[in-house]
Amino acid sequence: MRAWTVCDPKAGTLTQSLGVARQFDPEPHRVLLKDWLPKWRRGLFSPYRRLSEPEPDLIVSCGSIAPRHVFAIAERCRKRPFLVHLQPADDAASMRYDLIFAGRHDMRSIDDPPPNYHAMLGAPHQLSAEALEALRPAARARWAPKGGPVVTVLVGGPTRAYAYDEATIAGLIAAIRGFAAEGRTVLVSPSRRTPPSLRDWLLGARGETIVVWDQTGDNPYKDFVAAADAFLITKDSVTMPSEAATTGRPVFVFDLAKRQGDKLDEFEWFHRDLSETLGLTRPYEGRLYDYAYEAPDESRRISGIIWREMAPRI
Repeated sequence: MRAWTVCDPKAGTLTQSLGVARQFDPEPHRVLLKDWLPKWRRGLFSPYRRLSEPEPDLIVSCGSIAPRHVFAIAERCRKRPFLVHLQPADDAASMRYDLIFAGRHDMRSIDDPPPNYHAMLGAPHQLSAEALEALRPAARARWAPKGGPVVTVLVGGPTRAYAYDEATIAGLIAAIRGFAAEGRTVLVSPSRRTPPSLRDWLLGARGETIVVWDQTGDNPYKDFVAAADAFLITKDSVTMPSEAATTGRPVFVFDLAKRQGDKLDEFEWFHRDLSETLGLTRPYEGRLYDYAYEAPDESRRISGIIWREMAPRI
């Protein structure tokens, strides 16, 4: 089966699209978007008037600017591809997609979801428990050669919902140093959203058992996730706790300074749902501890629903 992904190049949207599309095609064709597609760019004016790649059987899209591009591509295909979107869409777009998957935190605001809507847990992604377990021995040998427990700290950056003020940064650095003082190896991974000033604070905490990626060279993110016995993750991300929970290991969420508004309400609901309803995470309250939960595999679960809906049309 030939799959395409259509989304902007942001890491969060791209990894969702690829995580689902790779359940069908190990190397999906990527259409990376820069902007909205104007309504007048149709027919002879369409950027997709000639498709340079083999036509898709399945298109997986994500992000608000994707739908018009998807429909323009579908119009140029000899056989209409199956269309899947990984985010709520407006009413007109919703009717043209075969399936739409929206986060549980997004579904709560949709009073009467159409029948093609399905709730998803957090964000689908490209990591799997099997792949991480295969990486684990080598990752621990490289990044924690002395053995012992490993805690991986995943750090995002400021958003419309959360800020990194001095007190927040000081608390995060204190937690990292505290883990090391307890005899743990600490692997710290800043993200693309981590501003240079915050990255420099993190780099200043490096020590014999505190490893901080300096954002140069190959990204060790997968190794850090595979090596972890527990996680501490800043509250500004949906994808990072979703990926960490794939391991089945304890995931603790580090609170941040709040910026009041709708975005904060959305994120706070998301984290309460992960912790209180689903039991996947715990708020960080100064200590790490073991707890059990059934590790989710959203990309695989979503692909099962797609296969079921596609089957009668193949």
